[in-house]
Amino acid sequence: MSGSPSSSSASEDEDEGIDSYRKGGYHAVRIGDSFSGGRYIAQRKLGWGEFSTVWLAYDTRSSEFVALKIQKSAPPFAQAALHEIEVLSAIADGDPSNSKYVVRLIDHFKHTGPNGQHSCMVLEFLGDSLLRLVKYNRYKGLELDKVREICKCILIGLDYLHRELGIIHTDLKLENVLLLSTINATQDPIRSGTPPILERPEGIPNGGATMNIIEKKLKQRARRAAARISGRRASMGGVGGGAKTNRSIDGIDLKCKVVDFGSACWADKQFAQEIQTRQYRSPEVILQSGYSFSADMWSFACIAFELATGEMMFTPKGGQGFSEDEDHLAMMMELLGKIPRKIANGGARSKDYFDRYGDLKRIRRLKYGSLEKLLIDKFRFSETDALEFAKFLCPLLDFEPENRPTAQQCLQHPWLNITSQNQTEVKSESGMEKVNVGMRNLQMKAGK
Repeated sequence: MSGSPSSSSASEDEDEGIDSYRKGGYHAVRIGDSFSGGRYIAQRKLGWGEFSTVWLAYDTRSSEFVALKIQKSAPPFAQAALHEIEVLSAIADGDPSNSKYVVRLIDHFKHTGPNGQHSCMVLEFLGDSLLRLVKYNRYKGLELDKVREICKCILIGLDYLHRELGIIHTDLKLENVLLLSTINATQDPIRSGTPPILERPEGIPNGGATMNIIEKKLKQRARRAAARISGRRASMGGVGGGAKTNRSIDGIDLKCKVVDFGSACWADKQFAQEIQTRQYRSPEVILQSGYSFSADMWSFACIAFELATGEMMFTPKGGQGFSEDEDHLAMMMELLGKIPRKIANGGARSKDYFDRYGDLKRIRRLKYGSLEKLLIDKFRFSETDALEFAKFLCPLLDFEPENRPTAQQCLQHPWLNITSQNQTEVKSESGMEKVNVGMRNLQMKAGK
């Protein structure tokens, strides 16, 4: 992640550490710091990535909360920021009504600090990531109606990027899709009614951000130690053994936007062979046989599966005598069938993994299954739900990239317009009642 405008707290992951707060690295931000001639005022940290930190800020000109992304200052990061600003500017220019479910760039500027000059992007404030939503739901998998709602937003965003702008995202995953609002209303500066901080609170010394990190790490260690003690007590029948409370995602607004364009590219101007986060990576990228918009569609299918089941579709690991790439290809084939020989042997790295017959060199025994069977056997889908969902996903997971449907075609797929099974059952029951009434009428007429 190069830093998304998310409300998910930075403490969800390990913190960025203090080592990168140096020349060429992160800019140390304190609550109440102002940027761009006093227009933006830092409120709290939202998250961080390898390239940047992201802060909730208050825009004094528009009186709105925004996400302020502050890039590291070293030349490679500054160059990456220029590219991302170029992509985000094209996205914003082509969508003046802000209706395409893609994050909106509001402003950009440079800020000079002790560690150098930092490129800054101001983005609309958004809610939690889909990863946070799946975690909040305890990895149980969302109801299919909710999955459909999320999929429609992502597909509208992808259709806009692919068909209208010619942009490939290249890193679609749960972390890079954000809800429009937060799961927890208290984390939303608007819904919580929190007044903006307009000046630096008293008593925060210079280097406050660095001190905050050290204090946070000490507090995290203390919390972990307390949790271990609490866990031991619970195992002995003491305090702390209460059952987890049920969480409902009903009522959460599931509209969402695609974010993080740090590694995006134009289809006719690619600059990286290895794209996509491992678990969402398409076979053509592993084999280095060239990629296009269809690589995003593969990642989208992985996201849809993960939302519906709570688990990743592919989690490859290297083993004795074979690599992570080979395990990934083997997993794909076990679920989707054998890769056609012309695809298996058509990439720059094909010879590393496949023999001339299109069989893996080092992983010989594969256990073939099917997506539909997996949904029924492991995830307890009904046969109808499994069949319909597999019909939607399998074309997106075609080993031949040219055969995968476009985002525009996916938006027309019947699965996106199915109502939930319960609603369908109610409808079919009322339909059966009508049939039964009709049959009774016919019998009465026949008996006259």
